[in-house]
Amino acid sequence: MQKDTKRNLFVAATYGAVLLLGLLLGQNYADDNRQSGTSTLLPLGLGHTGKVQRMIDLIESNYVDSVEVSRLQDLAIGEIVAQLDPYSEYLYPQAALRQRQALEGSFEGIGIEYYKVNDTLITVGLIAGGPAQQAGLRVGDRLIAINGDTIAGVNITEKAIDEKIRGRLGTPVTILVSRNGQALPQPINITRKRVEVSSVDAAYIIDSAMAYIKISRFGAKTAEDFTQALAQLKKAGAKRLIVDLRENGGGYFDAATALASQFFNDKELLVYTEGAHEPRTDYYSTADGLFGTGALAVLIDEQSASASEIVAGAVQDLERGIIVGRRSFGKGLVQEQFGFGDGSALNLTVARYYTPSGRCIQKTYPKNHAILKSPTLETATVVGTEQSESSGWQEPQSRHPQRANRPVLTGGGIAPDVWTPVNGLDTSAWYKRIRRGNLIEEYVYGYLAKSVPAYSVENFLEKYNLPDWAYSDFLTYVKTRGITYSAHEARAGKPRICTDMEALLGRFYFGSEAFFRVRNRSDETLAIAINALSGE
Repeated sequence: MQKDTKRNLFVAATYGAVLLLGLLLGQNYADDNRQSGTSTLLPLGLGHTGKVQRMIDLIESNYVDSVEVSRLQDLAIGEIVAQLDPYSEYLYPQAALRQRQALEGSFEGIGIEYYKVNDTLITVGLIAGGPAQQAGLRVGDRLIAINGDTIAGVNITEKAIDEKIRGRLGTPVTILVSRNGQALPQPINITRKRVEVSSVDAAYIIDSAMAYIKISRFGAKTAEDFTQALAQLKKAGAKRLIVDLRENGGGYFDAATALASQFFNDKELLVYTEGAHEPRTDYYSTADGLFGTGALAVLIDEQSASASEIVAGAVQDLERGIIVGRRSFGKGLVQEQFGFGDGSALNLTVARYYTPSGRCIQKTYPKNHAILKSPTLETATVVGTEQSESSGWQEPQSRHPQRANRPVLTGGGIAPDVWTPVNGLDTSAWYKRIRRGNLIEEYVYGYLAKSVPAYSVENFLEKYNLPDWAYSDFLTYVKTRGITYSAHEARAGKPRICTDMEALLGRFYFGSEAFFRVRNRSDETLAIAINALSGE
């Protein structure tokens, strides 16, 4: 593996990366990755024997009934891959395309994000400068019909809606909408175009010298987007930086190393990879970074995986900054994607990666390794300055000898330098049911979110507070959905749930950055990081 390889190296359990673009309609996913072969039948010879393919050929030629050969091949591949590690994965064509497009950060479509409330689609986000916004669609519009077909009140599936809106670049789609309770007299005509989506969710100055950048995934343009945002923040006077990688499931390997390079001088070892068929390859910072000096904190949590862990591991091992939060997910394996002629693909683990001090942060995984596919928040308590996490697969911990000033813990994941506790509400069964049911989103978009207000985003961030009646009304709504709660639970949940609702309103009115700026006002982990950097 050369440093400048163009192969698609994934270090992500892509659960996090696909969430954003999964909401964006109108995508006509192009195959931007190389394809190997042109046959729609996938060769499955094992070793030099070719037994699997031979068996499928015999079935196709001799079995008593007609069979769908491609389905047999898919089943065989799935069973083979299941015997490997948790991250080697066979993807059907549509899944492979969606995964690649999510990480590429662009797609062909109209750039609309919607939410379904009471069998009606509500526009809750528009890509700035995208086709839908340019054509006149507004946040808050309710979609009634697409290309003349009614979609409101007919219990249509999201897949069916997606199929109606998706199409080739340059082709038209018409959408009839209701605005402020009245159907517009004419549908809005939108031409599908290429839409770019940044993986930098928020970038702003916290105070006169401290900046915050939130990164949702490591896609093809993440390093470029990050560098542009960082340059603007430095112009505004930022001398201290907090990089938020919480809930970032990873992405492209090269994006992680390119972003990490911004924190170091030239030729610093950031990470290296090695595998049975892959010789050791070292990855270095490529130039003096834009933020090579200045106080730095990186925020991580249980869902920070792979590419996020590469960045955090380099910052920690090389003592460039502090890591704040909770132990990261623990994914130290690298996947390469091999494409097939029918659009399907195999994400195959080809190497392990190691932090500069030689740590492999991959958790050992049980035989039933499917449990690692979707990381979930584990119950945690704070003991002294470190955190004890209840986990069926927690790694043994020991001190790593190489780092002089602040020895680090080995074992699965990156253990932070400054531990923060899990919010008790996150482990509450009541709150979990509310989150799983998307009840906060349903209530905000269905009952609170109206037309964009006249006041500015600055006024909203500084002065807006949820009306007193809103939380009581929300609790009534929760009861109608069959979720009961105690008086104690209702009192304990009020601050967090009100913040959740205010943040969603900020996003609805003013975009992604407003969401994080509202949520961050009461974020304990961020407050700890700010306090830690303020003394440096």
